[in-house]
Amino acid sequence: MAFDFDMIQRVYAQLPMRVNAARNVVGRPLTVTEKILYSHLYGGSAEETHARGESYVDFAPDRVAMQDATAQMALLQFMQAGKTKTAVPSTVHCDHLILAEAGARKDLQKSISANEEVFDFLSFVSNKYGIGFWKPGAGIIHQVVLENYAFPGGMMIGTDSHTPNAGGLGMVAIGVGGADAVDVMAGMPWELKWPKLIGVKLTGKLQGWTSPKDVILKVAGILTVKGGTGAILEYFGEGAENLSCTGKGTICNMGAEIGATTSVFAYDDSMVRYLKSTEREDVAEAAESVREHLRPDPEVYENASAYFDELVEINLSELEPHINGPFTPDLAWPISEFKKAVKENDWPANLSAALIGSCTNSSYEDVDRSASIARQAADKGLKMKCEFTITPGSEQVRYTVERDGQLDGLEKIGGIVLANACGPCIGQWARHNLKEGEKNSILTSFNRNFAKRNDGNPNTHAFVASPETVTAMALSGDLTFNPLTDTLKNEAGEEVKLDPPKGHELPPQGFDVKDAGYQPPAKDGSDIEVVVRPDSDRLQLLEPFSPWEGTDLRGLRLLIKIKGKCTTDHISMAGPWLRFRGHLDNISNNCFIGAINYFNDEANKVKNQLTGEYGPVPDTQRAYKAAGIGTVVVGDENYGEGSSREHAAMEPRYLGVRAIIVKSFARIHETNLKKQGMLALTFANKDDYDKVQEDDVIDILGLTEFAPGKPLTVVLHHADGTTDEFAVEHSYNHTQIEWFKAGSALNLIRERAARETAQ
Repeated sequence: MAFDFDMIQRVYAQLPMRVNAARNVVGRPLTVTEKILYSHLYGGSAEETHARGESYVDFAPDRVAMQDATAQMALLQFMQAGKTKTAVPSTVHCDHLILAEAGARKDLQKSISANEEVFDFLSFVSNKYGIGFWKPGAGIIHQVVLENYAFPGGMMIGTDSHTPNAGGLGMVAIGVGGADAVDVMAGMPWELKWPKLIGVKLTGKLQGWTSPKDVILKVAGILTVKGGTGAILEYFGEGAENLSCTGKGTICNMGAEIGATTSVFAYDDSMVRYLKSTEREDVAEAAESVREHLRPDPEVYENASAYFDELVEINLSELEPHINGPFTPDLAWPISEFKKAVKENDWPANLSAALIGSCTNSSYEDVDRSASIARQAADKGLKMKCEFTITPGSEQVRYTVERDGQLDGLEKIGGIVLANACGPCIGQWARHNLKEGEKNSILTSFNRNFAKRNDGNPNTHAFVASPETVTAMALSGDLTFNPLTDTLKNEAGEEVKLDPPKGHELPPQGFDVKDAGYQPPAKDGSDIEVVVRPDSDRLQLLEPFSPWEGTDLRGLRLLIKIKGKCTTDHISMAGPWLRFRGHLDNISNNCFIGAINYFNDEANKVKNQLTGEYGPVPDTQRAYKAAGIGTVVVGDENYGEGSSREHAAMEPRYLGVRAIIVKSFARIHETNLKKQGMLALTFANKDDYDKVQEDDVIDILGLTEFAPGKPLTVVLHHADGTTDEFAVEHSYNHTQIEWFKAGSALNLIRERAARETAQ
């Protein structure tokens, strides 16, 4: 039986009524996205139509999921909310703090020892507040959620940008910051601007080497890293029906790389098969009873252009395998063109490492197809030409592929099995046989490939492909190799060619696992005490941020004007810094150290206007804070793309940054800034970015009349005595302005909880 089945039954019980109410209000047929959104309104059944890209709407998600790196700050905040138990089913998954160094067993043991204090904290807090706890080694959050918690027609939020993975099982699943998770766990509404809809029509059927991963790699190339911002992608068509459930999950997972709010597939038979295979026949049976409401109305797909804001069409029968990169996940190359691109761009052709697995591609089907390449290699006398690692997505998948022989086949040709965790995908990778800063190329089946992402080396050219393509390329060790057309020389000196991969959608003998790694919470956690040592360098209890002082902000200094791409990795790096995710003061020492200063083209070197000297960004900001001076950060397009990590908002807030002014924001990061009581502003005229000078003193005016849709004014006082004045826009609504005035959204929650307790 599934987890929280009573909750799922309640969702399905009210689904027909709510969908019908929405259809009557909107006055037309509905897409599956609209059905799920309208059936999860915080206030109940729909009473008005919500405008796409305009209306701010309160939702009531069914559940919350948190990974260990982001859960620390989320739970530290929840502990301040004044609640005794989470209002919705919630889980914590220990997957980010696991090393990838020597192999699964040693890495897991070392990681548990090194992070014992944090894991114990998460375990105790989960136990106290009724949260399900998945131990280190249990698996990657998104794979575990897909196997155990996702259900068609549901809505969930997760403190990780790849939460949309659950869209493969027909769920609207959205990545958020920890403060959003706290809202929902505290029983408050969760606010989201009603998204636009992008329809992706899939026709035909995947052939040969092409896999579901290639669908999203193609879509990323079409829409770019910000093409999905503010929108939900809904996949449909005969091609969608031909994909496996886990293949759909792969596509939805990587939708985060195009900025999409989330991605979703309509309920179909592949989902029934997956639910039954993962021992959730009860969910499959319940979903069948409301099947028509878990799919779009028939008219939608018959005339798709009338129901979507944008339409993309892909013929799966003609789709080539793709390789995307380097340094950005939307630089898409059909494999037939990749060899030429490598040579023309002078990318290192020699492959230094190949890595498969991760939350994006670690299903049974993925491992089985890769293992089919490994079996061919063994039969044909081929071996790996570079480091090759395998990261299973969950203990259930790992146990099953070990039982069925796939892991053995991959290990026989030189593969190293890593722990069931994020590992190399999020910078927890200790590389071997590579000099520091050495220019090299790697190929992964991960989702994200920004500079320094995997190994901290800015000269590592990271490319993304399907697991089977990665495996084949590793046998050549050469990025110019095309497994569809080229041959390889085996140990005997013979030229051999690989056949297309094959794999089962689901294990023929069913899934199996000895210990999935789940710890249920205490039935009554009221007597459990959560202790955080005052001298801990890993955990730190939070102090509320100060409320707005009630005046315009004058005399601010420029901390940094950022040049070009600025992801959350640039603002708050992962890798070795993950160990400080529960200690706001310590992790703030990585604030903006990866961002490039516009004025000197260097990272982590900015001018301190108080001394005239240049130094690290965190040190400079701490000097301003000590002097009681607020600061401003200026950025470029799609500022804050990438991970959902709210540390990228909390660190600047904690250190005294008052406003972020950019050309445009990535969705999650903009919300995170608002939640923490900061000003997230955009240039009304993007050319005003050029007016900002290194020694500027900055005023932000109009805050005493701060209102939705009303621009604010920025005045730049230049060092030569001249000034520039221009308008900046914002997307704050009335509720978000109250967050700003209170100092943070959490401050408001705590105030309300205190009033409820007093009553």
